[in-house]
Amino acid sequence: MSQVGVLAADRQHAHHFKDGNAEFEACKQGMWIFLVTEVLFFSGMFLAYAILRVFYPEMMKDAHELLNWKMGAINTVVLITSSLTMALAVSSSQRGETKKTVNFLWATLVLAGGFLVVKYFEYSHKIHEGILPGAMYHYEELKVAKVPLFMSVYFVMTGIHGLHVIIGMFVIYGLIRRARRGEFGPSYYTPVEITGLYWHFVDLVWIYLFPLLYLVS
Repeated sequence: MSQVGVLAADRQHAHHFKDGNAEFEACKQGMWIFLVTEVLFFSGMFLAYAILRVFYPEMMKDAHELLNWKMGAINTVVLITSSLTMALAVSSSQRGETKKTVNFLWATLVLAGGFLVVKYFEYSHKIHEGILPGAMYHYEELKVAKVPLFMSVYFVMTGIHGLHVIIGMFVIYGLIRRARRGEFGPSYYTPVEITGLYWHFVDLVWIYLFPLLYLVS
């Protein structure tokens, strides 16, 4: 038996669970409950966006021109790809393929970093041009009422999403370290799977943000 198999088989479930399956189901249900609270959290921001869209449709059309849809599209492809690599990492961990698990987790981490790099350049340009939220807005080429409000919604929604990406990167790096020690295998892959659920949620949020913010028509 490989070192991975030994470690996975020898792992004991927590004392308050009757067996490993009960522990796994509890962890998975806990993550789903957490994701429901995240949906509620983001729902308030989507509601704010919807109110602006209903009451100021023309402003929304003008304001979205301030966003670089090409950068948004690149980040969409990057995150969708990272969702694939994360799914492959989960699958590899379930089969006890440590090397593949580590490689796919690294690929996910690199793609997440690429997303933040693109977002950095996008934010830097807006800061330089004065395309900022609220009273900080001083972009001379578009002085339309309520545009600063749109930028507030943009920065809040994309900023909080970016924070979720950063948190996910720390967790994924922790998984890489654990995977290298051979902690995951057919008998135990819970942390990888529940992290995968979180990461897919982060990707899904962006899939909604991209068309709503960048492709307003």
